[in-house]
Parts: sequence; C-alpha cells; structure tokens
Amino acid sequence: MKQLKVLVFSASFGNGHLRAAEAVIEGIRIKEPSAKIIHLDFGAFLNMRVNTIIRDFYSGLLKRAPKLWGRFYYKTGKKQPQSMSQRLLNQIGRSNFLNYIQQFKPDLIVCTYPTVSSILAQLRIEQILQVPLITVITDYTVHSHWVHPGVDCYIVACAKVKESLMSWGIQAPNIHVTGIPVSPRFEEREDRMTTLEKLGLTPGLPTFLFMGGTYVILESTKRICKTLTGSQVPVQCIVVCGDNEKLYDSLDDVIAQARNPLIRFKFVHNVEELMSVSDLIITKAGGLTVSEALTKHLPLIIFRPIPGQEEENAQYVQGIGAGWIAENEEELAKMLGHLLHHPEDIEKMRSKAAIALAGHSTERAVEEMLQLALASSRRQRIG
Repeated sequence: MKQLKVLVFSASFGNGHLRAAEAVIEGIRIKEPSAKIIHLDFGAFLNMRVNTIIRDFYSGLLKRAPKLWGRFYYKTGKKQPQSMSQRLLNQIGRSNFLNYIQQFKPDLIVCTYPTVSSILAQLRIEQILQVPLITVITDYTVHSHWVHPGVDCYIVACAKVKESLMSWGIQAPNIHVTGIPVSPRFEEREDRMTTLEKLGLTPGLPTFLFMGGTYVILESTKRICKTLTGSQVPVQCIVVCGDNEKLYDSLDDVIAQARNPLIRFKFVHNVEELMSVSDLIITKAGGLTVSEALTKHLPLIIFRPIPGQEEENAQYVQGIGAGWIAENEEELAKMLGHLLHHPEDIEKMRSKAAIALAGHSTERAVEEMLQLALASSRRQRIG
C-alpha cells in the first residue's frame, strides 16, 4: 500500500480547533505510522499578519465583550449555507488552497475549523477538488458556518449534533458520532497514588482542578481560591494559569495564608494527569476541555460560560448530569461549599460523565477517515 498523505487544517482562533487537529494527527500516526501529515493553520497559511490581528481581536472580544460575541454568534447561527455572506467567505484563498493541495496531492483532507471546511466543500461541490474532505465539529452544537453539503464526512460529538446537521439537510450516512477527538493520552488510566506523589499532592483529600487562563477574571478567581484554601472541610486545589502571568503571581499571598494546599502551574502539557487525580474541574466550556474531562469521567462546574458555543456546551454538560453551571461567583461559591459537604453528589456526576461518551473518540474518528480514504482510492483505481 502506498504511503498515506493527509492534509490537516485547523486555526488558532480558540485553542480547541488546534487540539482537535493534534489529536487526529496522533490517532493517524498510531494507525498509519508511515503516513505523511501536514498540519496548517488556516489564517497563518493565508496571511500571518492578518491572522494575528484577527486572533487578537477574537481573544479580546471574548475577554472584554462576551455578550457582544454571543449576539453575533446567535445572529449568524441560522444563516443558510448558500447565503450571500457564506458565498463570499467561500471565495477566500481558493487559489492558494488549490495550488497547495495540487502540489502535496493528499489522500485525505481533515478540517477542524469551519471557514476552511466551507471553502474546500464548495470546491468539492464544483468538482474542482477531488480529495475527500472530513470536517470535525469541535463543539456540542452546530453553527451554520459548519454546514455544507460538499463535506464528505462529519465527525461529531453526540447524537444531538448529528440531528442538527440532518435538520440542515446533511445525509445521515455522512455523519459519524465518534465524540470529539481528544489526545489518546486521555484514554490512559493513570495510577492515582503515583501521580499524586509526583505532583506533590496529599492522598485522601478531595482535589479540585481550576483551569484559569486568558479569559478568567483575576480577582474573582483569586477569591474563589481563597474560599477553597480557607475551607473548614479539607480540600486541595490545582490551579492552571496558562499564559495569565498576573493570575499566577496574584496567588502568592493566597498560598502564604492557605489552610489547605494549593499548587499552581503556568502552561502545562500534562492536563490528562491533572484530570486523573482530580475529583472536580472548574473551567470554561470549550468543546475540547469538556470532551477531555468527560473522557476522564471528571465532573465539571462550568464557570460563567461565554455566550455562544460555550453556553451550548455548558447546557449539554448540565443536561446529561455530568456537571453544573455557575453563572456568577456567588453561585460558584455555594456549589463548591455544597459539594465539599456532599461528596456523594460529585460521585453522581462522575457516574453520568462515565456514560456520556463511548470512549476512544480519536480511534473511532480515524477509522472513519481511513475507510473514506480507502474507498476513494478504490474508486480512483476503478475509474
């Protein structure tokens, strides 16, 4: 069999698109170690400077005006795939993409970002692009921007997303409910005691994981950490600050005055280990974070979900019983206090999380991709 060649498009507008793409690449390399895979950032591929401007604008909007983003998201969410705005978007960079694809000659194209997916899907409809196109939807909801009849195969999180796509006219055989691809590392079952010792945590204490980062409100996060570190009920906290240096530094005095242990990290590459030793995660509701937590059977409290896809993801988590939504700091404090006094409710959520996903999402997604590539290759040989 010839060497498999795969072209993967993601985008740096939100970390989830990138992480889903990396998970797919990991999964393909497990199944096809000799595969040649190229991973491109959609925006950077077209124009690095414009990509940076758009990414910074997007991040700033989510941080400073999330309600404005929500209004934009819901207003555009029902636009038809053949609307004027969508047709204009489908013209972006067509020749650049075609030239690159013709040079690389991939057997398969995978997209985890909707804009590039729609551009290539339109080329498929026009029979200009002959390569099978797979789109991975990275949330537990469907915005119209993801929808295009030219996509050969959709990889989706849950039955609800499949039903939404079908309501848009996408054929059921072209939609595969595998779960959002997450790194295969999240499927591994860590030895809890060994990992606790490695991280400097105390066995036997309830462990709450707080995912901070760019979009958290510093003073609010600091107060929540003070509440937990001063709790009369013993608990230990892990805080991941990401690239939020101010948040990291602000926890100095919290740690100095803490009754209960708190450890903090900047950007980490072992989230799967942190989730393995945690009893609860307090986080935003990005599709990949939700999927990683559910894969680890880890209950979630979604804190102040951003209107739009995060809000929809949070509703999904709460709807299946695997977590709660805290709209403000007061609600979060009450929830944490309740769960510390009623750990049986954490276990109930853990049970719901354990049955939410079938597991091995990346393996199952990659199997669908490889079957599509094989079927395409056969048709070409027959033709």
